[in-house]
Amino acid sequence: MTISIIVGTRPEIIKMSPIIHECERLNLDYFTLHTGQHYSYNMDQIFFNQLEIPQPKFNLDIGSGSHAEQTAKILIGVEKVLQKENSNIVLVEGDTNTVLAGALTAAKLHIPVGHVEAGLRSYDRTMPEEINRVLTDHISDYLFCPTKESAGNCKKEGLPKKFIHITGNTIVDAVNKNIVISNKKSNIIAELELEKEEYILMTCHRQENVDNAERFSNILNAVKEIDFPIVYPIHPRAKKMASKFGLLKKVPPHLKLIKPIGYLDILQLANNARLIVTDSGGIQEEACILRRPCLTIRENTERPETIKVKSNKIIGWKKENIIKEISYSLNKKKKISYQNPFGNGHAGGKILHIIMRNENHAKL
Repeated sequence: MTISIIVGTRPEIIKMSPIIHECERLNLDYFTLHTGQHYSYNMDQIFFNQLEIPQPKFNLDIGSGSHAEQTAKILIGVEKVLQKENSNIVLVEGDTNTVLAGALTAAKLHIPVGHVEAGLRSYDRTMPEEINRVLTDHISDYLFCPTKESAGNCKKEGLPKKFIHITGNTIVDAVNKNIVISNKKSNIIAELELEKEEYILMTCHRQENVDNAERFSNILNAVKEIDFPIVYPIHPRAKKMASKFGLLKKVPPHLKLIKPIGYLDILQLANNARLIVTDSGGIQEEACILRRPCLTIRENTERPETIKVKSNKIIGWKKENIIKEISYSLNKKKKISYQNPFGNGHAGGKILHIIMRNENHAKL
């Protein structure tokens, strides 16, 4: 059996790394295909190195573009690879254009598709990620759902019960493994001259925020007024849009805009922050796992489990509300107590066990 693992963005690399580690441990026949959807392949190499996983066998180097252009290029590139390789199953993770294009290509070639992190729903069709995750779920043969809630979403939509498996989330595997490495290898706190629990980690990159002048200006102008150290690793596209909207002309000293950083560094910043402010789904999960309070600068979330355990709160994008909620959180008692809703950190092994069990049954 040959397993094809398709990734295209850094969060996908992180969340697929436990599965890749398990493939290596079990000596399974697999390969990784990197579409290069995010920025450049070279910028992602550090993630493979830090996560201690082999470099991809294939790299499409697709780069940025409109949704249609990017998806089309990935479809063409993935098809060429899958037609040459003898794949028994294709694994995709998450909700990007890489995920949809990879799953659709495999389905058209009659190769079974496994969707890691299936069943997530924001119920906001204005988000391209929502379109991608819904369509991918409906053409997949294995729905690896991280929680009961996500499995319930698949059942509500009439997806076959035999396709649905609750596995936990591979991000728990990744965080548990790499926080130990991060504690030893990352010096980002010292390099940025920060004090532990005396700064806010902020991430803001989603299209609906950074491509919208009103939203992005509300968000950045709000954090400019917070008199507390804030670290913002700003993605190239977000920086480009902020410059276009004239939002970087007056940046106060407490707001540190830094270049994108590696996974070990982002883990250190998250683990030692007083508060995390984000529009990232993955960061919401990591904050929950690390027990760091999180505020989400969106109107909704496909991670309702974080809201349920009160590790996370949706605060929208209006300036006044962002200032109010950050100020309140900074003065709130730090103690957070709840059971991690995303599993026990063995999702990667569970996913491969399900695949191998089903493959063995098919051969009988």
